Amino acid sequence: MLKFPYCNVTDLNQALAQCRFVGLLGPLASRRQSPRAVVSCSPSSSEFSLTPVQAVMSCQQQVGSSLVNRLRLGGLTEDGLSYKEKFIIRGFEVGINKIATIETIANLLQEVGSNHAQSVGFSTDGFGTTPTMRKLHLIWVTARMHIEVYKRDVIEIETWSQNEGRIGTRRDWILNEVATGEVIGRATSKWVMMNQDTRRMQKVSDDVKEEYLVFCPREPRLAFSEKNNKSLKRIAKLEDPVRYSKLGLKPRRADLDMNQHVNNVTYIGWVLESIPKEIIDTHELQAITLFYRRECQQYDVVDSLTGLELTEGSKTVSVGTNGSATATATTREDDHDCHRFLHLLRLSSDGREISRGRTEWRKKPTR
Repeated sequence: MLKFPYCNVTDLNQALAQCRFVGLLGPLASRRQSPRAVVSCSPSSSEFSLTPVQAVMSCQQQVGSSLVNRLRLGGLTEDGLSYKEKFIIRGFEVGINKIATIETIANLLQEVGSNHAQSVGFSTDGFGTTPTMRKLHLIWVTARMHIEVYKRDVIEIETWSQNEGRIGTRRDWILNEVATGEVIGRATSKWVMMNQDTRRMQKVSDDVKEEYLVFCPREPRLAFSEKNNKSLKRIAKLEDPVRYSKLGLKPRRADLDMNQHVNNVTYIGWVLESIPKEIIDTHELQAITLFYRRECQQYDVVDSLTGLELTEGSKTVSVGTNGSATATATTREDDHDCHRFLHLLRLSSDGREISRGRTEWRKKPTR
């Protein structure tokens, strides 16, 4: 988990700046562009300035979107190939330890990605899809998400999208502290194309690529180098019995997105439900990786399972499992303050896998 300074806003300008556009994350595309303005501010001043950027919007969008665009603290970068936005953390986004929850971070990543798509004109349906995708009833769904945070203050997030594989696209984020420019977090994700009617994965056609690649970096740009990209590391499936579990989790109506399935951020909350209390009390989340295997619907009942990860070059520690005294787990001898867990979300009814993941927890600093 991450610590964010939140503010009780009294200044009208700052209050207005907290208005946010609601949408879904997706890749970007369009050639038709028209002028638009977005709001930005310097870290040393609360004064607002309008920065012109290029974007596309339909006639129906222009009236409703113009106010949102003026209030948002973000816009396309000078080359038009990425998007940056500043955020203020509000009190209701802070958890019991007075730090912003990982769900807050994931929602901000999704928000800035959605705003990126909107800024180039591809949010007319709320899905960030291209004209060809809308015509063929195709949407983007999350296949993989990996988030790492190194410090506790996030003020500006940059995001960009690029092609990855035959059926997917990749979106990366870098989190910066505005005052110093220091990188304080990174994230990466993979999105695959799905037919909205059949719910089957589909190859990204050349027509779709042609529409969105115009807004992607010309050369590969990665938030993590491939050498150090933990999101690509294989995650073993947890098997019964496990030491930690939270059974019978049910989606709320508020957990559903516009695709009519459970939003990917809800999965993060379910994973954390089975983390042992002693870890929550003494550690904070440093990194999380989730692989999404199956859609979760409104009336599904979900079990969250957690176990310590076995790693090479580690010291074996007896932990036991449900009714078993012989199970073992490991921690690195040179990293005793860090704990690594494997996670599994599955349907309670038949055990089908929904998602599997990995989390890393570091010792809380003295505050």
